[in-house]
Amino acid sequence: MDVNSFYGKRMRTLQALVPENPQESDADFSDVDDPIEDPDYHPIRDEAAGDSSFESLDEDDAPSKSTSSTELPCKKRRKGKHTLKTVSLQEPEDTLSSPSSPPSGPHNGTRKIWKHEDIEEFQVTESRFEPPVVVQSPFQYFKMLFTDEMIQHVAHQTNLYSAQELGDPIKTSPEEIEDFLAMLLFMGVFNFPSLEDYWHHESRFSVIADIMPRKRFQLLRRYIHFNDNQQCSENPDRFYKIRPLFEMLRKQCLLIPSTYKHSVDEVMIGYKAGTLCQYIGNKPDKWGFKVFYRASSSGIIHDLLLYQGASTFFNVALSEEEQMLPLGAKVVTTLCKTIQQPRLSVVFFDNFFTSFKLVQTLQTSLGVKCIGTVRPNRTGGAPLMTDKELIKRGRGSYDYRSAEGVIAVKWCDNKCVNLLSNASGIMPLSTVKRWCKESKQKITVPCPSLIPAYNQHMGGIDLSDMLVHLYKTPAKSRRWYIPLFGYILDLSIANSWLVYKRDCGLLNEKAMPLKRFRLAVAHSLSQVKKPASKVGRPFSSSPPPPKKHYTPRASLPKPQPDVRYDSLGHWPLHCDKRGRCNYCPRGVSRWKCQKCNVFLCLNANQDCFAAFHQK
Repeated sequence: MDVNSFYGKRMRTLQALVPENPQESDADFSDVDDPIEDPDYHPIRDEAAGDSSFESLDEDDAPSKSTSSTELPCKKRRKGKHTLKTVSLQEPEDTLSSPSSPPSGPHNGTRKIWKHEDIEEFQVTESRFEPPVVVQSPFQYFKMLFTDEMIQHVAHQTNLYSAQELGDPIKTSPEEIEDFLAMLLFMGVFNFPSLEDYWHHESRFSVIADIMPRKRFQLLRRYIHFNDNQQCSENPDRFYKIRPLFEMLRKQCLLIPSTYKHSVDEVMIGYKAGTLCQYIGNKPDKWGFKVFYRASSSGIIHDLLLYQGASTFFNVALSEEEQMLPLGAKVVTTLCKTIQQPRLSVVFFDNFFTSFKLVQTLQTSLGVKCIGTVRPNRTGGAPLMTDKELIKRGRGSYDYRSAEGVIAVKWCDNKCVNLLSNASGIMPLSTVKRWCKESKQKITVPCPSLIPAYNQHMGGIDLSDMLVHLYKTPAKSRRWYIPLFGYILDLSIANSWLVYKRDCGLLNEKAMPLKRFRLAVAHSLSQVKKPASKVGRPFSSSPPPPKKHYTPRASLPKPQPDVRYDSLGHWPLHCDKRGRCNYCPRGVSRWKCQKCNVFLCLNANQDCFAAFHQK
């Protein structure tokens, strides 16, 4: 090819590319990119419709209106070129929750307007209890919860079940059931490797072995029952064998006066068999039955709910709105319905229960205020800072947003924790003591006001569970309802001791510890309104007492008031050795009360025996 013809062809091609109009040349070099056929690009509806994250746009940012009826093609964006509008967390401007978050709250489909504002603190009325005339005996406090009706019910159902199984009842009585309960209470304090050891001649424990023979105790333990099996064939209740006892206990717990600050939490009753068992890894008893409680901050249990899966609320009346709630919300709503003065009360619960919808439901339906830790996906779409941003600010930093009277707070301690509240907010700021690894000492960390309120009133159920586990009734059995029966007995002791301790505080009296309280109840159960034990030679299985040298005489335990004044079986017994009178300060006598086991003067000049047993 000729050189001139080659360059001439190139020049004609360049002239064809240059536009004749210079304005068209400026338009070609504008910032608007040409449409690019990107095979990985998939247009979305939000790009065609525009950004709808905000209710209004500035005039400069508003799109210009075109007079042509044809729509311009959508601008296709490359990956990684999306732009975000950042809102400073320090500015108290109103922000909206993300449209991608699911709507929550009582009005579904409406977006909540989150503001950087604190809420007004709810003033909780201080609880005032009337002091009793006198502090009652431990046995009387125990009978407030574990009533005579429950004991008669156990005796009747045990006889019925044994008749169904053996053809002939074992003929137990309420008095014998009380002896059986006393032995279980003793066994919770004096723990032996096996039940037979309490009667064995090498390890015989007379406090328990003298109440009842071993074979009779094992027979009662084998056939003890709490409901009629023949009437429970088509019952949806999976706890039907123990339900009557739990309902009687719950009825008595509801009668205890409570404070205005409550907590809701779950407790595991240890057992590892059957389909009713649950697993919670962070509990002392990881396997067992799950029970939900409502308690005051002092640890007194006021209401309970047994968890049994889908049929948990078979005997609870729930509205259509309450039935749509998740499990945790339905549990809290059910337990809060029995609060005596809900509009004066505040309820505390953890992140298993808390959600934005639950906080609003309790406020609208019952008038109950609440504070609780919450999981990040249940805050109702509150635009809080991320954990990384808050940790960079340091320990004690916090962020908050409020909407519809509910405040969402994120506070940085060792980790970031989220809370929802409509009872307490940020102000007044408080402080907590925390250990610092760098300075190797405790430092003061600032925190919002709802943090110490939650920490102070949330531990009531954990306190009750700790008291139950201190002296636990031995209830190991293949029958799943026996551990539940032992737990009812231990819970009655712990709850009655807490009520007794509160009454002692009102009268400025010193309360006895839980162990002494439990032993006093056990002694009263085995002795009140029962004849004295027989006096005679010891059992053949017991070895003869060895001869010992003189040792200082131990002081005899004082009888419980219920035993002292029951006017049954108090016979004078003449002893070879003398002892100091338990009634008069200087008297010495050889006469002892057979039932109370104390020395008392009994002569023509002074009759301490009769005066001791009269109120």
